[in-house]
Amino acid sequence: MRVPFADLHAQYLTIKSGIDAAIADVIATSAFIRGPKVQAFEDAFARMVDAKYCVSCANGTDSLYIAMRALGVSRGDEVIAPAHSWISTTETITQAGGNVVFCDTDADTFTIDPARIEEKITPRTVGIIPVHLYGQPADMEKIMQIAAKHRLWVLEDCAQAHLARYKGRLVGSFGAAASYSFYPGKNLGAMGDAGALTTNDAGLAERMAMLARHGGVTKGDHRIEGVNSRLDGLQAAILSVKLPHLPAWTSARQRLAAQYDRALAELPGITRPTVAAGCEHVYHLYVVRHERRDELAAHLAARDVQTVVNYPVALPFVPAYARLGHTGADFPNAYGHQSRVLSLPIFPEMTAEQIDWVVAAIAEFTQARQ
Repeated sequence: MRVPFADLHAQYLTIKSGIDAAIADVIATSAFIRGPKVQAFEDAFARMVDAKYCVSCANGTDSLYIAMRALGVSRGDEVIAPAHSWISTTETITQAGGNVVFCDTDADTFTIDPARIEEKITPRTVGIIPVHLYGQPADMEKIMQIAAKHRLWVLEDCAQAHLARYKGRLVGSFGAAASYSFYPGKNLGAMGDAGALTTNDAGLAERMAMLARHGGVTKGDHRIEGVNSRLDGLQAAILSVKLPHLPAWTSARQRLAAQYDRALAELPGITRPTVAAGCEHVYHLYVVRHERRDELAAHLAARDVQTVVNYPVALPFVPAYARLGHTGADFPNAYGHQSRVLSLPIFPEMTAEQIDWVVAAIAEFTQARQ
């Protein structure tokens, strides 16, 4: 049996008529940039995540940059971010003019460790970017307490955590703003690049919208210098078709994760994902840990099971941040995880039989090495 890491075509086939009609309508009306399709998606997505305002943009990376520009990041400002994430989280800090300050992650959840945040705060610190990594909410109660104490803004990176909840509240509803990616493989994915920001602050929403649209919310009215980062009409129409299915797709991911949990519980050497108390994980990725990760990945590939390492090198140790001179001792959890994490296949259309095949292959590996 072949088990792909994700199967976007299988998802398309379940909603083919709606997607095809949406694309045809955009082509027929030439509604390619902004316009009613984009506005309709912004309104619907804001309702879905309980936000007052949604500002769409070209991709999730842009959304982080735009938010920090709107929050006033300037040269020399320091922004705290987790050591274990995709580089979009931190490269945009530099692009906005700030300095990246890495913080280690929790040993079990991969999210930023609140116990290590305060030691990173200096007089130059202006904000914190918690990442709800792999679909697991960060510890927002403690993070918001620290932010309030030191008068810092919080920008939530929700790129992998659409509809995840922390103590009953949707992620993205805690900070000044929230960043979302709709990269095709995300839980809510476009058929190309797409992103968005949400906030409950009208003034911040207007600044973010201006920055994303050449400095003005009305064409030709350039009140500030901005960038060109607009969600196109085709992607907005596609996302509008997919959005009503997101709750069911999320539930499917959670059911599949529960099946993995049960089946992997007795296998030696496999550390399953930990769900923190009060958190509702949405399993953008199902990430296990194993001391012989690379061997396990090779064994699974030989059994036609596709896996991915998210991420093989923690951010402080990639060449882009060599200038900071960090060592593994600075971020022991993130450093330790990078050689052990392995993302197993998970997608809403995945079958129980496919999970059984993956688990059987893992069991074969673990038993052979006892």
